[in-house]
Amino acid sequence: MTNILDWLEMTAARVPFKTAFSDEENKITYEELVRQAKKIGDAVAGLTPAGKPVPVLMEKSTETVECFMGAVYAGCFYIMLDPHFPAERLNTILQTLSPDVMLTTRKEEDKLKELSVPGTVLYYEDCVEKGKEESEVLKERRLNALDTDPLYANFTSGSTGVPKGVVVSHRSVLDFIPVFTKLMKITEKDILANQAPFDFDVSVKDIYSAIYTGATAVLVPKKMFSVPTALLDYLDGNEVTTLTWAVSALCLITTFNGFSYKIPSHVNKVIFSGEVMPGKHLRKWQEALPEATFVNVYGPTEITCNCTYYIVDHKVEAGENIPAGLPFPNEGVFLLDDKDRLITKDDVEKEGEICVKGTCLALGYFNNPEQTKKAFVQNPLNSCYPETIYRTGDLGCYGKDGLLYYNSRKDFQIKHMGHRIELGEIESAMDRVDNLERCCVLFREEKKKICAFYEGTIDKAGIVAEIGKYLPSFMIPNEFIQVEHLPVTKNGKVDRNALKEQYWK
Repeated sequence: MTNILDWLEMTAARVPFKTAFSDEENKITYEELVRQAKKIGDAVAGLTPAGKPVPVLMEKSTETVECFMGAVYAGCFYIMLDPHFPAERLNTILQTLSPDVMLTTRKEEDKLKELSVPGTVLYYEDCVEKGKEESEVLKERRLNALDTDPLYANFTSGSTGVPKGVVVSHRSVLDFIPVFTKLMKITEKDILANQAPFDFDVSVKDIYSAIYTGATAVLVPKKMFSVPTALLDYLDGNEVTTLTWAVSALCLITTFNGFSYKIPSHVNKVIFSGEVMPGKHLRKWQEALPEATFVNVYGPTEITCNCTYYIVDHKVEAGENIPAGLPFPNEGVFLLDDKDRLITKDDVEKEGEICVKGTCLALGYFNNPEQTKKAFVQNPLNSCYPETIYRTGDLGCYGKDGLLYYNSRKDFQIKHMGHRIELGEIESAMDRVDNLERCCVLFREEKKKICAFYEGTIDKAGIVAEIGKYLPSFMIPNEFIQVEHLPVTKNGKVDRNALKEQYWK
């Protein structure tokens, strides 16, 4: 099998009239998804060669999934663009991609006025009305498809202030999803509640677990995550069985005592990632759903969703460090010390950088060879033949139980509210603000807060108003601390440790 469309068409042949995806307003069956996607693919293929990026500017919906699959039918790969993101960030991504065509809907015409789209804008409505279901160009592109062709790209935060587009191939998804669904016991009978935005790789597990198994994916509206009672009603009303959610989303329900209102009676699998799950919150979930299976999964976008998993086999306690666990089959996960020596399971609690190898690795960063070479490197343990590994920048260790544990970040990249964020990108945005002379952004791990220190005369409200033009809301610092002078080290760099010692007592 070389293409995820093989899964889609096999599932459509097996359960054609079953709901594949639903949102608050619409639902689409597997048979309809194939038909609509082919029409979109035909329209896209008329404007761009195979292998090219196709950005999709839309709210998360069933129509968005149709556009994703349409781009794939055209032999291209898709990139989700959230219309709520600042225009400057979207324009930076579009400039990096330089696409021949962009898919959108007429609902986004106002947002389009703020963007500089290099190629042709195709409207979803026109594609499904005028596109052909059976097209010779689509057949030809399918015949020439390879499993190493790109499937999607997700843009993550970049340390230089420029987002990085992680390009993932069909082969990586074809390798991961069958293993993931088997271990998590996801079947055709399941109903998956998609929480993650479509530009966040957690959503890949929802989309392709559904397509592979024939399950139904319910796209939960973002607004529900501001009202826990409405969220729980939505889960129960849709008879959701499986949550593959960011830790922050699960903690929302327990923080606001949602289970005192309602327990979602059909949920039997809770899979969490993105941050370290606080033991006290997981315990509340376990007490509310005593028969459910809880799984901690770990891994950055660059290795296709996840590389390790841990099935929680006991009632956890507050403050307990939950293991990252064991590698998924066909994924090599290992630790290297600061001299690139292998840390084994016998080296209990010795810290090293988590590294990954295997089919799971992304193809690299789109149009960014410099950053690709830094992260995707030759395995220092192998001098005999080419073997690429990904250095995650995460530090971990082995416990006495032989399992892998995540400790912290090696650099200034953090995980906040389920998103990977480079603090340098926030600093780059703050550097654009008038009357702000210098800044330093730190992450306060124990309080899960992004803190911005700055010199200048502008106040917090002014800074927020300005950097909101460049950054999505989850990257806006939680605290702003005005200082007369930022401390510096002897070589002229901002002394981050001095700031922590002075202000974080």
